[in-house]
Amino acid sequence: MRTMSLLILLSCAVMGADSFPVSIRVEASKTTGELKPIWRFFGADEPNYAYMKHGKKLLSELGELTPKQVYFRTHNLLTSGDGTPALKWGSTGAYRENAQGQPIYDWTILDRVFDTYLECRVRPYAQIGFMPKDLSVKPEPYQHQWTPRARYEEIYTGWAYPPKDYNKWAELVFQWVKHCVEKYGRAEVETWYWEVWNEPNIGYWRGTPEEFRKLHDYAIDAVRRALPSAKVGGPDTAGSGGRFMRAFLEHCLRGTNHATGKIGTPLDFVAFHAKGAPVYTNGHVRMGIANHLRTIDDGFRIIGSYPELKGKPIVIGESDPEGCAACQGPQLAYRNGTMYSSYTATSFARKHDLAEKHGVNLEGALTWAFEFEDQPYFAGFRTLASNGIDKPVLNVFRMFSRMTGQRIAASSDSAATLETMLREGVRGRPDVAALASLDKNKLCVLVWHYHDDDVAGDAAAIDLTLEGVNFTAASLDHFRIDHEHSNAFAAWTKMGLPQQPTAEQYVSLEKAGRLAALEPPKTVRTENGRVSLAFNLPRQAVSLLILTW
Repeated sequence: MRTMSLLILLSCAVMGADSFPVSIRVEASKTTGELKPIWRFFGADEPNYAYMKHGKKLLSELGELTPKQVYFRTHNLLTSGDGTPALKWGSTGAYRENAQGQPIYDWTILDRVFDTYLECRVRPYAQIGFMPKDLSVKPEPYQHQWTPRARYEEIYTGWAYPPKDYNKWAELVFQWVKHCVEKYGRAEVETWYWEVWNEPNIGYWRGTPEEFRKLHDYAIDAVRRALPSAKVGGPDTAGSGGRFMRAFLEHCLRGTNHATGKIGTPLDFVAFHAKGAPVYTNGHVRMGIANHLRTIDDGFRIIGSYPELKGKPIVIGESDPEGCAACQGPQLAYRNGTMYSSYTATSFARKHDLAEKHGVNLEGALTWAFEFEDQPYFAGFRTLASNGIDKPVLNVFRMFSRMTGQRIAASSDSAATLETMLREGVRGRPDVAALASLDKNKLCVLVWHYHDDDVAGDAAAIDLTLEGVNFTAASLDHFRIDHEHSNAFAAWTKMGLPQQPTAEQYVSLEKAGRLAALEPPKTVRTENGRVSLAFNLPRQAVSLLILTW
């Protein structure tokens, strides 16, 4: 409970009494290309939470954002076990062997996972892993008993090892994909992403890099034998991957395939991971957005250095403020409140900028955050919801989902430059900036007020000018995430931190967790093709303004 109290206190930064002026200019006539919905990817270590009470509720909410365009990635889809989840653990029992060493396949739990995704209008980003116990070269010990107080390395047990038989490994993958095609239909499975393992350049893979490339080749060949049109890629490295990534890409482009003996391995998309590095200092959390963005910058540089990959889709397969969703601690106290939501708004905008800088095809950035069943309310995990109550960060994705069409020019006199953020993060003046889109008769402007330090600060007095608009009057909806709006954590804190809220309190918290309007809709009019709007934006707040006509 001491950790819980600390998390609560640290996450409640309150706006300062004063404000400073910020001028933001949006030019509707200047488009910079499609605003890709890179935000529509999510994931978690634990597959079995998906079909549980609150997991299914959250999946449904994700599916509502953009039906059948949201993807979910999870570990442990082939891990042995009975489906009982734990922190950083899950299982499906898909494979075992009889006394004669013959394979026995059981898709019951795997089907339940994917059935739930599709029922919620979410699609699989299917991770082929981890190693079933009866296939592992080092099966014991197998299931770990990790807790947030344990060393992270304790999770690396028998599931992390190479297979004792690569042909049996390949046949498992072939039978799984074949089963999916038969059950869900070729057209459906063709929309999924298939990749092998997770972060094979660190402890998640207990073999050599060459053994991973062999594992990958056998799996990808099996996927393509079952479904020649399947979308396959990888390697979902920890960080940009460095030399490991380059060796992997060289192998896929020019190496001898371990499974086929031919040159090359199919590569429809490339994936790596990027994380920030928050610390606890001087009584507060200080985020490490520079680490996060530098990793993306490096990953794009590596992939972009290969002419064959210049237009290849890239998915940042985990892209988060730090690395362990199930961990707890004072440096992670940003997770419940508006620091997480404001960080998400500014970091996603800069991912677009970095893709433009390198001229690469960024298809998605996956948020590794879901929910944990049977845990205390707002327990300090990196989640999108707690016991069925949505956190402020989920409302940023609701904002993103409303932004469609073309990206249009937006500038701010208080925006941190990309170069500054890569070098030092946001440590001086706050980053108060905007991302804007135009889609037929809808113009959206996302505005955020972010600083790396989770401390109180002045509000930004926003002077927003929209230029080059082609309407005379429009309806304005203004949505807000701050201490008073779209913030169930603040509402729960005001209730006195109930761990057993009444039915009435629960309904109130559910309502507080939804995306809220700052004010009722109103009509705005243009003057010489220009609209001027003014509002205050507290520190750590995010606004979405939508004009329709």
